[in-house]
Amino acid sequence: MKIILAPDSFKEALTAQEVCQAMAAGIHRACPEAKIQALPMADGGEGTVQALLAARGGSLERSWVTGPQARQKVQAAWGRLADGETAVIEMAAASGLELLGRAERNPWHTTTYGTGELIQVALDAGCRKIILGIGGSATNDAGVGMAMALGGRFLDDQGQSIGWGGGALADLAQIDLSQLDPRLKHTEILVASDVTNPLVGDQGAAAIFGPQKGADPAMVAALDRHLNQLAVCAMRDLSLDWDMAHYPGGGAAGGLGAGLKAFLGAQIQSGIDLVIAESQLAYHCQDADYLLTGEGSLDGQSVFGKTPQGVAQIGRAAGVPVIALAGRIGPGAQALYDEGVQALFAIGREPSSLETALTETGRNLERTCENIMRLLTMR
Repeated sequence: MKIILAPDSFKEALTAQEVCQAMAAGIHRACPEAKIQALPMADGGEGTVQALLAARGGSLERSWVTGPQARQKVQAAWGRLADGETAVIEMAAASGLELLGRAERNPWHTTTYGTGELIQVALDAGCRKIILGIGGSATNDAGVGMAMALGGRFLDDQGQSIGWGGGALADLAQIDLSQLDPRLKHTEILVASDVTNPLVGDQGAAAIFGPQKGADPAMVAALDRHLNQLAVCAMRDLSLDWDMAHYPGGGAAGGLGAGLKAFLGAQIQSGIDLVIAESQLAYHCQDADYLLTGEGSLDGQSVFGKTPQGVAQIGRAAGVPVIALAGRIGPGAQALYDEGVQALFAIGREPSSLETALTETGRNLERTCENIMRLLTMR
């Protein structure tokens, strides 16, 4: 019997790789002869590097880069896949919200400069394909800092470079990419994102994601104006043939999605679809008997580009039964049945505090997978 494990992380409890280990332990307790293929998943946020390293092999590298605040340096991890030419980067490792204390969060000043430095590091390492997960950002500069680190020039009406952060975009009058690192022209950049928000407007980067990054209503309104100003300049100076202000997914990571497409010619893709393709999940499903997936919480939002939905669709196409596990199953989770999931299981065994539930996640996953396997192998 071949069983594929393709879960996302259980947030604040286990990484996707640790979830696979717990699942495998429970399965083998009930069915020692089971052949298990572990393919930890991610949707473009935390865990994207580890997921692709686990699936494709390679090495975890670390580089010192500028953090979300210009005054700090952070040691950011990134992956170099076994082919030697593909880098996997999580922008949150350099420019993420988790790198800041709550009182430090301020998208007026935070920058994606360090993300650009990570791209530079990957280019220096000889990589010519870059997979960039853009979840968890602390920024709202539409990737201007990132492009600056790679040689882009963003100038005010006096021909001087503007500053860093979403607030500095108010001074933008001209964009000049003539000094951008020439290696980028020969580099494929794939952006893994799990949102479809545009750059500006009431569903845009500032309005939807600004408050969690420290923006009050007045700052949100100002940042939205600045992003619109950037889009106007980019459409004119870069001769874009697409609408930067309203492009689906452009508002991801404080507009980094739009910036990567406009400044570097990157392709924006569904994060889980990209990870599924790169990990060759469909190929591994060809001779599988069961496919297990899951994440910390399953509810009505799980059918909007989240890992269980993407995995279930692959399983359904391959004719492989899909089982999803979660720490919590909330309202609307049954919509996953229409996506290819055959059964949903909550792993909790008894009422407990959130703290206890998180601590017990590994053991509860083992027990649940053991019981599922006992049921599946009943004679």
